[in-house]
Order: sequence, then C-alpha cells, then structure tokens
Amino acid sequence: MINRTMVRTRVVQTLFAYYKDEGKTFGAARKELIKSFADTYDLYFMLLDFVNELTAYAQREMEDQIARARATHSEWTPNRRFVQNKLAQQIFDNRALRARIQEQQLAWDSGMPAVSDVYRKLRESDFYREYMEADSCSYEDDKRIWRQIYQYLLTDNEVLADALEELEVVLDKSNWTTDADVIISYVIKTIKRFKEDCTPDTPLLEMFDNEDEVQFATDLLEKAINGHEEYEHLINTHLKGWDADRIADMDRVILETALAEILEFEDIAMTISLNEYIELAKTYSGDKSYMFINGILTEILRDLKNEGKFFKGFAIK
Repeated sequence: MINRTMVRTRVVQTLFAYYKDEGKTFGAARKELIKSFADTYDLYFMLLDFVNELTAYAQREMEDQIARARATHSEWTPNRRFVQNKLAQQIFDNRALRARIQEQQLAWDSGMPAVSDVYRKLRESDFYREYMEADSCSYEDDKRIWRQIYQYLLTDNEVLADALEELEVVLDKSNWTTDADVIISYVIKTIKRFKEDCTPDTPLLEMFDNEDEVQFATDLLEKAINGHEEYEHLINTHLKGWDADRIADMDRVILETALAEILEFEDIAMTISLNEYIELAKTYSGDKSYMFINGILTEILRDLKNEGKFFKGFAIK
C-alpha cells in the first residue's frame, strides 16, 4: 500500500521536523519515520472501518424511525437493503480489520460528525435512491454503492477532513488529513478485490508494496542527514542571485533529499528521482517552488557532469 512516492514524502517531512529541532538525533528521526508509516496504515483501517460505522448509523436511524412509527401507530415498512449490504457484512467480519482496530484502539467516536454528514448526503444522492428502489440487488450492486460512497461522498470532504484532524489529536496520529484522499483510493481498491465467496480471513492490503521500501526509507533519511553539509554547499553555490537565507526551509529539504537519492542510490534512474521531487514540491511547497527546485537540481547535475563526475554508470546529460 505505501509505495515509494509516499516513502519519499515521509522522509522529507521527517527531515523537515528534524532540522527544526536542533536537539533531535538520527535515532529519534528514524523512529518518527517508522511511526509515520504505521499511522498511515492505521488510517487505511480507519477509513475501511467507516463502512461499519456508516452501516451502524443507518441501522440506528432505521430503528428510530420504526419506534416513531409504532408510537404514532403509523404503517411503515423499512427498506433494509443498505443495512443488510453483503459487502458491508464481509468487512465487518474481516478478522484482520477487527484485530488492527482493537490492537491500535482505533475508534470513530471523535469523528462521528463525518459519519452523520455522509449519511445525510447519501440519503440525498441519486445513486442511493436507485440502489434502494431497484427491483433486485446483486452482490456487485452492494459493492458498487460502497465504491460510490467513497468516491463521491468521502473524497474531498471537508467535514471528514475536520473529523480526521480531531482524530489525529485524540489518537496521536499524523498526516491523516493530508493522506485521506490517497488512502480512500486504496480502500476503493480493497473493495474491488472482494468477492462474494470471501471469508473473514480475506487478506487486506499490506502496509508496504515491497518490504524493501522500509530499508530504502531509512537509508535515504540517513544519507540525507549525513550528507547535509555537502548538499547544502552544492545548493548555496548554485543559487545565482538568490539569498541563501531566504530559501524556504521546505524547498531546501526537498533539494537535499533529492540530491541524496540521485547521488547515493545507483539503482534508481535519475529522471525518476527528479520527477518525483518536483511533483512533491508542487504539493508541499510554494506555488513556484517546483520550478526553482527543478532549476537548481538541473544546474547542480550539469556542473557535476562538466567536472567529470560520474554516477549511476553514466554521465549526466
């Protein structure tokens, strides 16, 4: 689930915090980096568990309606299609989900405003009405409505972002608000993988796409820290009219991390590294920072080539 792009992001964020705290050690920074991965994985389980929370909320609302109908002696037959959704039942029964939620003591208690907001929007949606009023309902129909809920009601949801921000504090997590939409895409991927004959032992996504990513992350962090003075010197000597003291801290961290990867990891194509850090700057730095970072990196690498320095088995073009 956590791929190399997300690993790079976490390393940059960890380095940014590391340089802000002058007393922090590499060991402490490494520990924070590993925790950040675990926090992101917990968000995956929390957002998958939203299926259970929303279903339970819908069940309570239905029970309240039944009670009101009885109190007023009104005739009302509840439509139980949504609360009896087969995909939702599979997710509720999933042992890996239940174990992670229990082990990490994860709960939506502080995020209930998001649950009620999504339920209200769901009831108002055309796709919910079509699902509930259809003559028949297949397992694929049950899967589809949950994909639609995540895609249309949870993605870019400000109420969800506020709820996750509150949960970050309560549960001592990090990056939940910034990671939400990315992790929602992984939840949708998980839903697509479920089949009607899935059992409670159905595996969910692993924390990492590849276990080598953990080693890459810690190596990149260490090499960036160890090479700080060298990379800082390279950057400062290529500013060309820029005041070194006025360079944004995040821009400098992105530049140093990019240099550490380009110069120290021979198995990663230079173009991949360049593109990844330029894209990262578009998200986490100023509006024009990606152009500045691209320009500085290009100048540094061109000069290294002109000085006859080779790496990754070829000269920089």
